[in-house]
Amino acid sequence: MIVGVGIDVVDVARFEQTLERTPMLRARLFTVEESDLPINSLAARFAAKEALAKALGAPSGLHWTDVTVVRRDGGQPELVTAGTVRARAADLGVTHLHLSISHDAGIASAVVIAEG
Repeated sequence: MIVGVGIDVVDVARFEQTLERTPMLRARLFTVEESDLPINSLAARFAAKEALAKALGAPSGLHWTDVTVVRRDGGQPELVTAGTVRARAADLGVTHLHLSISHDAGIASAVVIAEG
């Protein structure tokens, strides 16, 4: 059963300007494993986190660093949750998260399906 669906789109250049304007934002949005990735990858990961928040009903109190976007051995992206994000997913009965991300032509996008 689908518990929630989220989608997000990020303008990569605008996102880069925001990170340059507010350097501390990088540490608030990304885990240590993510923070040094190229801007296209960061924008796609931000879109994934936004899409996940939407799939979980966008409650207040979620911490961006309580989710990490990783690549499986085959290259497929995966969401690894902890803390506030894991607790919200558990409250909703989410048993699996599906993620698709892309970045092309200056746009990064992500779709998350929360399954329970």
